[in-house]
Amino acid sequence: MSGVRALPVLTGVLLLAWPFLIWFGLAHHSLQWILPIMALLLFLRFRQTRRQAGPLCVVTQVVAVTGITLCAASYLLKTHQLLLFYPVVVNAVMLAVFGGSLWSAMPIVERLARLRDPQLPDVAVRYTRRVTQIWCAFFIFNGGVALFTALHGDMAMWTAWNGMIAYLLMGLLMGSEWLVRRQMIKRDPQ
Repeated sequence: MSGVRALPVLTGVLLLAWPFLIWFGLAHHSLQWILPIMALLLFLRFRQTRRQAGPLCVVTQVVAVTGITLCAASYLLKTHQLLLFYPVVVNAVMLAVFGGSLWSAMPIVERLARLRDPQLPDVAVRYTRRVTQIWCAFFIFNGGVALFTALHGDMAMWTAWNGMIAYLLMGLLMGSEWLVRRQMIKRDPQ
């Protein structure tokens, strides 16, 4: 795999592993060397996504800039607490994008669904609007729990929620939504 193609994978893994990297850095007193590496990878992700298009491109850029800012501030201020708010910001950005799309002609879930099935039936179009609303509720809930874990300061709880439980819930919601949409399309082939 070339370096250019490996970069999106590496930065994607970094974002998914954020809670574990922060926990590791704190547990082993090594944030001072982890933070610059994380900031560099996030900067590379930002630069890479500037050349891309798609419904979530801006989200990726905002999340990368947020991560860079939190890494730099934490490094300069020599405090880890700011890093704990990264999942809160990610949920807030996702809520803004998904919620904002509800006031457009095509909600974000419909845009994503049309990447795979360009000719969505009307019933699926209505369904994607409802799913966008469900994702908004999820981001409010998940962001609220992420905020609680950040303010509470228990690193085991913060890492467990933001590094495992939230991902499992997102995967469950994505998988359930996809299965239901497939069944709707089969029932109403138009």
